[in-house]
Amino acid sequence: MRFLLMALVATAFATPASADEIQNVRSLDVAVNGSIREHCAMGSVADMDFGNIERRGLGFQTQVAFDCNVPFTMTIKGAQGALTHTTMPNGQGPFGGKLPYSLAVQMPVRYPATQVVSKTFGSQQLQAGGIISSNGGIATDGMVLAVQLGTPSGEAGLLAGEYAETITITVSPI
Repeated sequence: MRFLLMALVATAFATPASADEIQNVRSLDVAVNGSIREHCAMGSVADMDFGNIERRGLGFQTQVAFDCNVPFTMTIKGAQGALTHTTMPNGQGPFGGKLPYSLAVQMPVRYPATQVVSKTFGSQQLQAGGIISSNGGIATDGMVLAVQLGTPSGEAGLLAGEYAETITITVSPI
């Protein structure tokens, strides 16, 4: 009796499809969607200490963790536009207070095939901000940063003392 009562209730509430609702259907569209959050992350870079910068040909190269799952541009800015004497940036007498440098960036970028994007900037360019683009690709395999010190300003070389520069790298998804 209980089973018969449930069958009567189910029959009362069920609405069968009519034959003309499914008769001529040959295709059906089903919307499916989702999303993945934008992600750009960069590892840290240890301070580059060149020690005695009177020596010629000094350079430093480091691998940096970098991962960006969207196309991007990278802006690189140098605060002073040179390795600069901390107390006398213009030097003194015949001794200069600035040591120019170049900074090279090299990174594999996927389009889906991998290509290497690279660019080298002079320190004066970096004062205004140098830009490198992924050209529509994404980065998943890090990047290499290389700094090469240039020729000192000043007719007698560089003024004795401490020299510093701050380089800021900013990544902006496109």
